Amino acid sequence: MFIKSLSLSGFRNYKNATVYFDEGTNILFGDNAQGKTNVLESIYMCATTKSHKGAKDKEIVNFDEDEAHITLYLDKSGDEHKIDMVLRKDKSKVVAVNGSKIKKSSELLGLLNVVLFSPEDLSIIKNGPSERRRFIDMELCQLKNIYLYNLSNYNKIVDSRNKLIKDSFYNSDLLDTLNIWDAQLVSYGVQIIEKRDSFIKELNSIISEVHEKLTNGKEKLEIFYEPDVTVEDFERRLKENRDKDIKYKTTGVGPHRDDFSFIVNGIDIRKYGSQGQQRTAALSLKLSEIEIVRRVTGHTPVLLLDDVLSELDSKRQNYLLSTIGDIQTIITCTGLDDFVNDNFRIDKVIKVINGTIDN
Repeated sequence: MFIKSLSLSGFRNYKNATVYFDEGTNILFGDNAQGKTNVLESIYMCATTKSHKGAKDKEIVNFDEDEAHITLYLDKSGDEHKIDMVLRKDKSKVVAVNGSKIKKSSELLGLLNVVLFSPEDLSIIKNGPSERRRFIDMELCQLKNIYLYNLSNYNKIVDSRNKLIKDSFYNSDLLDTLNIWDAQLVSYGVQIIEKRDSFIKELNSIISEVHEKLTNGKEKLEIFYEPDVTVEDFERRLKENRDKDIKYKTTGVGPHRDDFSFIVNGIDIRKYGSQGQQRTAALSLKLSEIEIVRRVTGHTPVLLLDDVLSELDSKRQNYLLSTIGDIQTIITCTGLDDFVNDNFRIDKVIKVINGTIDN
């Protein structure tokens, strides 16, 4: 799997630009704030329909434009696929695959698999639970369409349930419908819990070896799923917590409050790990993500590295770069010195200057 070309119009600071990629290692270089990350963001959107920054469509469309257009050509096992995406400031996005408009995001997911590693990802370990849930959710949504369906419905029900609880202050009869909402919440939530649990088990089968190599065998990393509720007790806990939910006007139990712990040699590095340990664990996480995509889909994902090399020491840089020989990789950076000094193979250099592409 590799991306052949990408065209942008009205996307962030790009008026009109096209970039052609090599199957190997591509370097997007230029000064800061020129638009390098915007290229990766557009690719990520073609894979997931969402910005990795959490930005809304209206924030992505160029200030002077009403719409932004993305066109991506992908080679997958010798077959060419075209992804077209139109982002609008005041309407829902429109997505077409090979010229046919899709009705649901799930119809796009899995066509293009990407693994994106940015400086923000180095904080997955030390940041709050929402960051770790988001990482797990985005990966599972790429790999399993049914997960996106269950997660979207679960989140909608949580929002609706919260609104109902708040509105019941003015109309207590609304509380009579809580049993219906709770049954749906449990139905979708149980499937989310089961998928997260199986994903963490599969991740652990990969990440331990990766992390040992990164630390020369000095550290053993394990990830533990910390569900807020189990499959067996979700319904009971929801009922027991109902009075508290009504009091605080929010849904207090469920997988939307899950977390994941990272244990190195018996120590929870979320709280007690050094910055070096946290960054090494984050790197192990991303490298393991590549292998999981291979196992589940049978295809090698495209690797997007957003200025992350400048955040890693030379040892971690070398390990990362030595593992990506057979992966199409798109790297953003402000200079080429590190690659030249380490004799690292570069297949294509692309210069980015203020929203223009020099192929």
